[in-house]
Amino acid sequence: MVLHLIGLGLGDIKDITVRGLETARACEKIYLEMYTSILSYGLDRTELNAAFGKEVIEADREMVEQLADQVLDEATTADIAVLVVGDPFGATTHADLVLRAKHRGIAVDVVHNASIMNAVGCCGLQLYSYGETVSIVMWTDGWQPESYFDKIVSNFERGLHTLCLLDIKVKEQSVENMMKGNKKFEPPRYQSCSEAASQLLTIAERRIERGEGSPISAETPVVGLARVGWRDQKIASCSLAKMSTADLGPPLHCLVIPGKMHPLEEDMLATFALSD
Repeated sequence: MVLHLIGLGLGDIKDITVRGLETARACEKIYLEMYTSILSYGLDRTELNAAFGKEVIEADREMVEQLADQVLDEATTADIAVLVVGDPFGATTHADLVLRAKHRGIAVDVVHNASIMNAVGCCGLQLYSYGETVSIVMWTDGWQPESYFDKIVSNFERGLHTLCLLDIKVKEQSVENMMKGNKKFEPPRYQSCSEAASQLLTIAERRIERGEGSPISAETPVVGLARVGWRDQKIASCSLAKMSTADLGPPLHCLVIPGKMHPLEEDMLATFALSD
């Protein structure tokens, strides 16, 4: 009996691999991981059930993180599939699931697919020149962390590009509802490239005011990517200041801060220059 983690790719259900589709169809139960990407929420349930020949069960954050034992229990007696947008190892949650399965002696099969980690190459910056990937979180009035900025600077000073994954708030509860035990959730929110760029500008300005200096400034070139792998994918190259007011349309977005660029990379970015 096997736990199968199957990547769906970035666009729609048609991006699943032939092997992934055949594997899922042969499983007794199929779960769809529902919180690391907007794609999960845009998939038509009727179409999904028809594609796999059985009901696809929605597995939200609570199911995957807190009720994983249920999935693992089922995998001890039957083949179980967990569908993941992008690639199964694009989120640490799935690595944890694999580790727990192995500790219980459950066989694990992984069917890989495209993820933003390799699809970001569409902007023209070479994948082997990227440094550590960072996550930019949404700020609140009372919580404005800057730790991700240090990682961007570290990459930048070594001439490496930085892929910034932007925050997603799905099935989040207000403090009030959490305290009352109400299962009411806030509307989904997705950070945009302009919001992320504005935060980076604010951090750079604060550090300059404190006398610390910052190699990242308003004139630093950046690349905004929206809906990578979708039919309406958009890529825009401009300064950090200009990105802070740019509208790249609906989510999902990610932001890239280039490091030292080869002339070929510069030529590629020029094709995505954001017009006035």
